[in-house]
Amino acid sequence: MHKDRQDSRTTAGVWGRIACVWAVAFAALHFYWALGGSWGLSVSAGPLAEERPAWFVAVGLWGVGVLCLVGGLLGWLLARPRPGGLVGRLVKALGWGVCAVLLVRGIGVEILLLLDTAGRAVGVSPEQRLWTLVLWNPWFLVGGLVFGLAARGCGRVTGRATELPDGPVGAREQGG
Repeated sequence: MHKDRQDSRTTAGVWGRIACVWAVAFAALHFYWALGGSWGLSVSAGPLAEERPAWFVAVGLWGVGVLCLVGGLLGWLLARPRPGGLVGRLVKALGWGVCAVLLVRGIGVEILLLLDTAGRAVGVSPEQRLWTLVLWNPWFLVGGLVFGLAARGCGRVTGRATELPDGPVGAREQGG
């Protein structure tokens, strides 16, 4: 029975570490683009990638990169033993919030592109559409699922010293 509890805690921590790596990788990609890199940007940002207006570089690349680093910190916190009280609840709630935002973004854009609800009015090229459907939206879906699994397991990664291999303190004395 102890092994099952330990496996549950270890798995919960793994999802948090994966969420951290996912977010840091996405941050690195945004910083690469912000510094002038272009691989993959033109198929995701279209004309903005070529024009690179200052607001796009500042908010869409540097800003999102920094936000992704904050997400990496959250993933790391989700992987650690959960502190008690308000801080622990806040970390878990933020994990669920990131999960929801990433899933809504991934599913919402996927549906809009598949249904072609905006038609040609938005100016999405066939290449942008394809790469968004097969690469970018699945990337957001994976991130959402990973943050959701990390948030779900957050309560299982505990730092409580009251739990021993034989059960909670006092269980042995009571014959439990």
